[in-house]
Amino acid sequence: MASNLSLTSTLSLADSKYRIPQIGFGVYQSPPSTCVNSCVTAIKAGYRHIDTAQYYANETEVGKAVRDSKVSRSDLFITTKILTPGKDVDSTYKSIEDSVKKLDGEDGYVDLFLIHSPNAGKESRRLMWQALEKAKENGKVRDIGVSNYGVGHMDEIKQIGKVWPPAVNQIELHPWCQQREAVEYCRKNNIVVEAYCPIVRNQKADDKTLNGIAKKHKTSPNQVLIRYCLEKGWVPLPKSDTPERIEKNADVYGFELDDKDMKSLDGLDQGKDGAIVQAVNNAPQ
Repeated sequence: MASNLSLTSTLSLADSKYRIPQIGFGVYQSPPSTCVNSCVTAIKAGYRHIDTAQYYANETEVGKAVRDSKVSRSDLFITTKILTPGKDVDSTYKSIEDSVKKLDGEDGYVDLFLIHSPNAGKESRRLMWQALEKAKENGKVRDIGVSNYGVGHMDEIKQIGKVWPPAVNQIELHPWCQQREAVEYCRKNNIVVEAYCPIVRNQKADDKTLNGIAKKHKTSPNQVLIRYCLEKGWVPLPKSDTPERIEKNADVYGFELDDKDMKSLDGLDQGKDGAIVQAVNNAPQ
């Protein structure tokens, strides 16, 4: 299997000179009071990729953590997302610019900026994508991508934008929700797949198959789930505000899942029914 993986492993992004760290630190529902400490802990543990969003309301705290960490900005990879557009491309661009300012100051940049969801409708998707393209042209954003996009939504970008393919599609992924059609589309089109909820918010901690594999490798169920994503070539984004768990979730390079392990985990797929947040809709909308 993927024996050459390490905490410093990266993946190339389509039509980009930049690379994305293959494990990221998620901050969804990390309140401002703890977000700074959690991010600093993650950076100290070796994470170099932090994933936030306008919707999470903690971009300012992530920016502070980046500065407090004393790690060079160029060594860190920061992702954020836009959920809803303004009334036009320019006002939407202003929202993107505001996020960049919160995260990296007046003259800063964001490594990756995503459309958070396709759910606001076709015109909203167009406004957000074209505003992201403008931000990329202006050097505010290095790469742009999407989240929760199905096949139809990704195809739509060919008609509404100049940048193709999107660098990334961030979707819910774990053994119970494998979203194989969207993942295969991304693979064929050189779109990096990011996995949110890779540890299923601990809802599967008692699963018999998962625990059997964890016991076999003398590791934890969560570590198996994160390693599973890495073996798949995805970018997992585990989230925790507990320092010990933050560190443990990055300690997934001392073992490998063999073919039997991967097959057993693949066999847990429940399709859309396995989603705890949102399975993508692959039909055009």
